[in-house]
Amino acid sequence: MIGRSAFDVEIWMDPNQRIEFIKRLLAEGSVRDLEVSFRTRNGQVRTALTSAELIEINGEPCALSVVADITEAKKSEEARQVSESRFSQFFSTLPAYCYMTSATGEIVDVNPAACEALGYNKEALLGKPLSDVYAPESALKLVSLLEKWKTTNKLYNQEMLVLTKEGKQRTVLVNAGAVKDAQGNVIYIASIQEDITEHKEILQKLRESEERFRLVANAAPVMIWMAGSDTLRTDFNQPWLKFTGRSIHAELGNGWTENVHREDLSLCLQTYANAFDRRKPFEMTYRLRRHDGEYRWILDLGVPRFQQDSSFAGYIGSCIDVTDHKLAEESLADMSRKLIEAQEQERTWIARELHDDINQRIALVLVNLERLQGDSPFAPATTQRMMEIREQLSSLASDVQALSHHLHSSKLEYLGLATAAASFCKELSEERMVEIEFNSEGVPKQLPREIALCLFRVLQESLQNAVKHSGAKHFEVRIKGTPNELELTVRDSGVGFDPDEAIRGRGLGLTSMKERLKLVQGRLSVESSLSQGATICATVPLSSGARAAGA
Repeated sequence: MIGRSAFDVEIWMDPNQRIEFIKRLLAEGSVRDLEVSFRTRNGQVRTALTSAELIEINGEPCALSVVADITEAKKSEEARQVSESRFSQFFSTLPAYCYMTSATGEIVDVNPAACEALGYNKEALLGKPLSDVYAPESALKLVSLLEKWKTTNKLYNQEMLVLTKEGKQRTVLVNAGAVKDAQGNVIYIASIQEDITEHKEILQKLRESEERFRLVANAAPVMIWMAGSDTLRTDFNQPWLKFTGRSIHAELGNGWTENVHREDLSLCLQTYANAFDRRKPFEMTYRLRRHDGEYRWILDLGVPRFQQDSSFAGYIGSCIDVTDHKLAEESLADMSRKLIEAQEQERTWIARELHDDINQRIALVLVNLERLQGDSPFAPATTQRMMEIREQLSSLASDVQALSHHLHSSKLEYLGLATAAASFCKELSEERMVEIEFNSEGVPKQLPREIALCLFRVLQESLQNAVKHSGAKHFEVRIKGTPNELELTVRDSGVGFDPDEAIRGRGLGLTSMKERLKLVQGRLSVESSLSQGATICATVPLSSGARAAGA
């Protein structure tokens, strides 16, 4: 460095800054604390405070310069300023109530949220003790908290009451901590008060709502349960516990399943789980053991629950004992079965009487008329009249035979459902002068008598009604079989009807079909609307025949 200038070694980042420095030094005789940037030998840029003074050495003017490297100090200062700026911004925008107090408790700063909530301007609060914002009810608690404060210098989530300028109370959670210097002396205290007034009011209303719900649930004449989003039961009302004779702790979670009849448990849990997966209401019946050990039939209705944000919260369900109702239904079904069986027996008897007796008598009268015509000559007018009588009797015999087939189909008994149905469609088509398109697929030749007769009667009833009332000339009939069930469909494109009105009306067609299908665990669906035709579909499980026979 000796013998070289600062320009030669390129210490100064800005040569013009060096020139200005020299000019000031020559003009003023000294320069104090001028901030400059310089470069080290390895190229690093540093910041320094430079001071210089003109002196004489051996009669020659010289410059004595002192350079203090302040790079790290400047970085620390900048960081401190950034930190303070960020803290100030955070302090000003925080929604909680923030106070900065001295070591003796006087407010030295307060954020806008606290001023706005309490109704004070900032100047009105500065210099006051922080204890002034607390309600009298919290004064005693504050004394005990200060004792804890002496040992920990911290407060966590302490519930306190504060007063607004208008005298209204607000509930807050207080958190506070002390900031100390290097010697351990308290510089200031930071307090944050989180207003939980509305939250507490909501919780109070929720508790009151739950208490009212529990009172209603326990007084309800039905058994009520609740479940969380994980399917586990979380609550049961008193009627449920009284019915089962178990404690609520025994029923919670999956404990309630211990009382479900083992034959119903699998289907019960499957229905339950499927409803949870789809978040849909469900309805199921199962046997539940009563406190006396007797299993009773329960109708269980469950509906999903949702939070205000639409998130799924679980289910609530109500149950009623339907054992007596179910027994009554079974008795009614048994009575219906007996009536239908009696009706079929009567049909069979009438059909045989018509076919074997009445029809034979008509045939005998026709034979006698023919003999009479051959044995004795009659006047032409009489002969003509006798021929007309023969034609009328012949037509009557055909009608009696057709009526006999409608009442009891021997083809159904000996040739099976598909053949009997096809024959019936052909006969009705010729009788009513309409087109009936018949198709069958996968229909077993050997069917339980109850299933075959049920579907044949439904076909007769639905197709005859369609031909009579729809106004259409073309009809479709289809019987389709699968390994598990048979499906009969009768469709027309006529005037249509209101299914609900038809069921409520005086006609017995749909009602009769439904009752017949019930006996074989079948179901009936009707789709129709005015001017849009109608489709009647009857479905019967193939396993129902054995159950119906057993019943």
